[in-house]
Amino acid sequence: MRAVAIVEAARADSSRRPQVKAFFDEDTFTVSYVVRDPGSTACAIIDSVLDYDPASGRTSHASADGVAAYVRAEGLDVVWQLETHAHADHLSAAPYLQSALGGRLAIGAQIVRVQDTFGKLFNAGPAFARDGRQFDHLFQDGESFGLGGLEAIALHVPGHTPACLAYVIGDAVFVGDTLFMPDYGTARCDFPGGDAATLYRSIQRLLALPDATRVFLCHDYKAPGRTEFVWETTIGDQRRDNIHVHAGVSEAEFVALREARDRSLDMPRLILPSVQVNMRGGRMPEPEDNGVRYLKIPLDAV
Repeated sequence: MRAVAIVEAARADSSRRPQVKAFFDEDTFTVSYVVRDPGSTACAIIDSVLDYDPASGRTSHASADGVAAYVRAEGLDVVWQLETHAHADHLSAAPYLQSALGGRLAIGAQIVRVQDTFGKLFNAGPAFARDGRQFDHLFQDGESFGLGGLEAIALHVPGHTPACLAYVIGDAVFVGDTLFMPDYGTARCDFPGGDAATLYRSIQRLLALPDATRVFLCHDYKAPGRTEFVWETTIGDQRRDNIHVHAGVSEAEFVALREARDRSLDMPRLILPSVQVNMRGGRMPEPEDNGVRYLKIPLDAV
């Protein structure tokens, strides 16, 4: 697997290992990352957060501005604005950061499936394009790309959503919601297009990476008994200790556990605003004739 070769080359040569700066948004329990090439000024921003207050409908940019301030202070050049999937728990700040810092906005090619499903749910109409054109680039599974002098590859890891990607950059992998910390487990699979068996197979693909691969998560919720938020682990730790999918857990066992757990979960607090914004590449719906933009709340439909 090409991803294994990229990790092994980076483990053998520190100049091929990215430097990673994390930004944790406690309101949505989301971790955004600035990933930089140590040999140049090139960087990528992964899974940025737009602040949103559902009670007032107001947006703000404190989280994104913290990311931008770091990029500017370090003199970095943004090459990519990367999304691991169309998030259901926060609104993306990628367009805001792109306008301020540049970089190509990218997501997995299967975003078109998400756009089709949720375009219908929100009755987005013919003006809403369902071909992914809201993004600058749609990654195919196994597609290689660069970040300065760093080698990287996009891996399609569906199950949580049909469009989930993991990005292997040097010796690091950014897994989105596919995996959480070993003491917390794995992503839910009960959203439209999700599937527990598919997630199991995607995770096995990630667990085939070398043990020393650094794993960076999109969320942490503090497992019971843990007092601090953490978002970095390794493939070896996941394989040994993940409470849902450690070595020896069969697909059937995982599916039974995951589906039972999903039946007990409430919908994410921001799922309705998040998905209809993120399916548009982080952009709001167009203003109506009074100049105001609106988000829809479908009743008895989710």
